[in-house]
Amino acid sequence: MAVRGFQVARAKPQVMAIAVAVLVVVIAAVASALAAPGGHHTGSARGSVLPGGVPGTGPSAKPTRGTHRAAPPPGVTVGSDNGPSVPATIQHAAEAPGKAVNITIDDGPDPHWTPLILKVLRQHHVHATFCMIGPQAEAHPELVRQVVAEGHRLCDHTVHHDTAMDHKPVAYQKDEIMDALEMIKQASGGARVYYYRAPGGAFTPASRAFAAAHGMRPLGWNIDSKDFDRPGVSVILATVKHEIHNGPTVLFHDGGGNRSQTVTALGQSLTWLKQQGYAFSFPKVG
Repeated sequence: MAVRGFQVARAKPQVMAIAVAVLVVVIAAVASALAAPGGHHTGSARGSVLPGGVPGTGPSAKPTRGTHRAAPPPGVTVGSDNGPSVPATIQHAAEAPGKAVNITIDDGPDPHWTPLILKVLRQHHVHATFCMIGPQAEAHPELVRQVVAEGHRLCDHTVHHDTAMDHKPVAYQKDEIMDALEMIKQASGGARVYYYRAPGGAFTPASRAFAAAHGMRPLGWNIDSKDFDRPGVSVILATVKHEIHNGPTVLFHDGGGNRSQTVTALGQSLTWLKQQGYAFSFPKVG
């Protein structure tokens, strides 16, 4: 009995040592979890949301990238690579030499007006650059793919079309550009987005450099057709005629409201430009 008692007594320190070791491991795990970034607030949302679930447009309104994105077509992998970096200066010039113009279409795609704009371009055998708003592209991927399939080019026109974004933090500007790029690329099935056009021309050196580093040439315009304000077909056509000497890049719209005047005026403008000996091109990228 004395020997057995000695064995039990000797075993107790070993058991206690094991228990202490286990306790230390548990305490360390709990401490690590409490110290982790974000604590228990793992479900907090990024940015502000207006009533109805529409994202806000203030500096804090930064949509979470990758959230609620439409899946790309089967077999298509969409990566972050959008081509090599390009110059960060704002481009207006045409790729084609000589007497050429660049037709650019902003604020779509729109399920009613974009198909009509595409029809006019097909009738005149003209290719254009479509500057798309991210959520519009995400909502209408079939139109984005049709634009690409018919030989037109894509342009990033941000998420919220915030014309005051040049007064917002750089992080906000980057989110506006990159979130829209992701939406447009996914909607298109991974097509290259060649350009970045700031809403209302609200470029900043930082936003231009960031877009250019991701393969998108900052894109300006020389002729605002004023079609967005719906002044009448004759006024839109007269604006194009009067301002054509300003440079080659012409601005029209397929989003933002009733674009019936745009559809008619675009057709008449293309006819007149051809009569004046103009060819049609894309803006230079490199």
